[in-house]
Order: sequence, then C-alpha cells, then structure tokens
Amino acid sequence: MGLLNKFLKLLKAGMPIITMLCVIVLFRFTDFFLLKFYPAVVNFGFFVVFFSSIFREHTIIQKFAMASEGNHLKPWVMDYTRKLTYIWSGFMFLNFIAASVTIFLPYEIWAVYNGFISYLLVGSFFVIEYIIRLIFKRKYDC
Repeated sequence: MGLLNKFLKLLKAGMPIITMLCVIVLFRFTDFFLLKFYPAVVNFGFFVVFFSSIFREHTIIQKFAMASEGNHLKPWVMDYTRKLTYIWSGFMFLNFIAASVTIFLPYEIWAVYNGFISYLLVGSFFVIEYIIRLIFKRKYDC
C-alpha cells in the first residue's frame, strides 16, 4: 500500500508536466483539430472539480477559505462559499459548452474565444467576485 501511495503522489505532482507534454505532442504530431478539444477538456475538468465538491461536507472553495482564514469559519462565510461554488460550477459548465461549440467553428473564432474571450470572462468573474467578497467582509466583520 505504501508503494502505491508514493506512486500516486508522484503521479499527482507530475500531472502538470505530463499534461504539458501531451499538449506538445498533440500540437506537433497530430492534426490541429485534436488540439481544439483542449480548452473544452480543461473547462470540463474545472467543472467536475467544483461540481463534485458540492456533494462533500466542504466544497473546494470552502477548503480554500479554511486554508487562508483558518478552520473555524463563520456561518455566513460557509454559506457564501457554498453558494459561490454553485456559481463557479455553472460558470465553468457554460464555459465548457462555449469551448465545445467553438471546436467546430473556424480556427479564428476558436482562437479568439479560447485565447482571449474565455480568459477575459474568467478574469472578470474573479474580479467581480473579489469585490463582492470585500463588501461581504466589511458588512459582516465590522
């Protein structure tokens, strides 16, 4: 059992490198069409992470909050972070759908959406959420 755990830890630590190598191989040795699936797969992966955490005692965002603020979060923080996980799940699912649709559109549209618009949406969503979080902190912590 110990050897399996070590292997899984090593595999988990090496996943970014493995993923990067797979993308390079896809880009170099295959038709570009297969590479167009990458943004959809990544968005679906994020969706799965956020959505699956909804069914656990603590969502992924609650775990992030506990890591930065301490394990004893106030009830309003727990409620806010659970609702935020629902919202991020929906956002990631919609982004997955949009990235999936662009696979079958011309390269230029795929590139503009997945190389610019998608990042702009995620960044804007994060900034807006951060501002809302600051407002909630002022409202409940003061």
